[in-house]
Amino acid sequence: MRRAGTDAARLWLARWPHARRVWLACGPGNNGGDGLVMARRLHLHGLQVLVTLVGTGPGPADALQALDEARAAGVPFGPPPEAGMLDGAVDALLGLGQNRAPDGTMAALVTTLNTIRCPVLALDVPTGLNADSGQPLGDAVVRAAATLSMLTLKPGLFTGSGRDLAGEIWWTPLGVDLATAAPTARLLGSADAQVLPARPHAGHKGLYGDLWVLGGAAGMQGAALLAARAALAAGAGRVYLACLAGDLGRCAPSALMSRSPQDLQAPERLSTATVIAGCGGGTVIASELPAPIRHAARLVLDADALNAVAGEPSLTAALEMRGRAGRPTVLTPHPLEAARLLGVTAKAVQADRLAAAGQLAGRFGAVVVLKGSGSVIAAPGEAPWINATGNARLSSAGTGDVLAGWLAGRWSSLGGHPHAPMLAAREAVWRHGLAADQARGTVLIADALIGAMHADSAP
Repeated sequence: MRRAGTDAARLWLARWPHARRVWLACGPGNNGGDGLVMARRLHLHGLQVLVTLVGTGPGPADALQALDEARAAGVPFGPPPEAGMLDGAVDALLGLGQNRAPDGTMAALVTTLNTIRCPVLALDVPTGLNADSGQPLGDAVVRAAATLSMLTLKPGLFTGSGRDLAGEIWWTPLGVDLATAAPTARLLGSADAQVLPARPHAGHKGLYGDLWVLGGAAGMQGAALLAARAALAAGAGRVYLACLAGDLGRCAPSALMSRSPQDLQAPERLSTATVIAGCGGGTVIASELPAPIRHAARLVLDADALNAVAGEPSLTAALEMRGRAGRPTVLTPHPLEAARLLGVTAKAVQADRLAAAGQLAGRFGAVVVLKGSGSVIAAPGEAPWINATGNARLSSAGTGDVLAGWLAGRWSSLGGHPHAPMLAAREAVWRHGLAADQARGTVLIADALIGAMHADSAP
C-alpha cells in the first residue's frame, strides 16, 4: 500500500506538476488506503491536499494504518471542495474487485468527480468500471483523465468502454516480478505485430499465394472491392475478385483479376487458395459458402458470411467440422455478428468480450477477431490479445472490409507458417488501428485507410 500510494504521488507530480490543489476521494477499502498514502505524500511535498472519506473510513488493517499516518502528518479531511478551488482530483473510492454499481454517497462522489473541470487520476481502476470486461457496472462511473494500474494491467482498461473511461494508462508493478505469472490476456504492441520477413530478391508472386475475394452482391460491390484492394496492398501474390453481382469491369484496379463465383467451387483450386468470404455478400452469399468452408486452404469469414453461418445450421455444422479437421480459419465479427453466432445478445457479448471471443474460438477451432474498441484476438487454448490502437475515426463504411482484406493478404503472403493465422490477425488489427491513430480529421475513409496501412507496412 505504501508503494502504491507513493508511486501514485510520483505520477501526479510528474504528470501534473502545476496542479497544487488536490482533492482525494477515498473509499472504505484498500483502494482508499492507497489514496491516503498518496495524500500524505503530496501533503508532505507541500501541495494543498483535502481528503474526503466515505463512511467512517477504511476498514482493512493496512488502510487503517494509512489513515492514522495521514492524520498524524496533518492531512486535512472534509467534504468535497468547490470545483473552482481545485487543480485536480483523485479517485481512490473502490479500485479492483468492484462487482456492483456505486450507490448512495459513493455515487454522489462519482458525480462530483465527473463534474469538476480538472484532471482526475483513478487509482487502479475508475470507480464503477468492471476491471475484466471494460463495461460500466451502472450509471455511476468515473471518467478519468488517467488511470494508474497497480501490480498488473487490467483487461477492462483496454477494451469495451474502458478506453474512454480510463484515459491515459499508467502502470506500476509495485516492485513485484511478474515474469512467471500466466496472463489472462496479452496487450498487443508493435513488437507483436511485426510478422513479415524481408522478401528475397528472387521472389515472385507465386510465392505469396492466390487469394480469392467472394462477396459483392448487388449494390454492395464496393465492400468486396475494398477487401480485394487491401489484400493486394498487404502482399498477396494474386488476387481474384469473385463478385456475386457480376464483373466489375473498369471499376476494378487493373491488378485484380475478375472471376465468377462458380470458378471458385472446384476443390482442387480451393485446396491451395486463401479465401475471404462475406464482404458485401448479402443473403446470396450463403449458397456459395459450403465449398470454401469444406475445402479452402485458408479461410477468412467476415460480415454477411458470418450472418449466413449463424442463420443456417448446415453451415454452422460445416464450420465446426472444419475446425475439428484442423483447417485454419479466421472469423472477424463485430459484436452483433458474434452475438448471432453465439445465440445471445450483443449486450451479452459486450459484457464480457474476452469470454465471447474465446467461446467462438473454441467452438469453431478458429482465430477470432472480435472487433470494437479494444479488439480482442482469440485462439483455442491461448490467452487472448487485446489491441490498444485505433479510435472512432474507423467508424465509417468499409473499414471492416479493409481489415478483413488486409488480414487475408498478410496470411496469404505468409504461406505455410504454422502460426500464420494469429500472426496475420495481430498485425492487421494493430496496423488498422495505428492508421487511425496517425490520421487527422473526424473519420478515416476506407480508401485512404488502405493507403495509410500500406505506407506504414514496410518490414
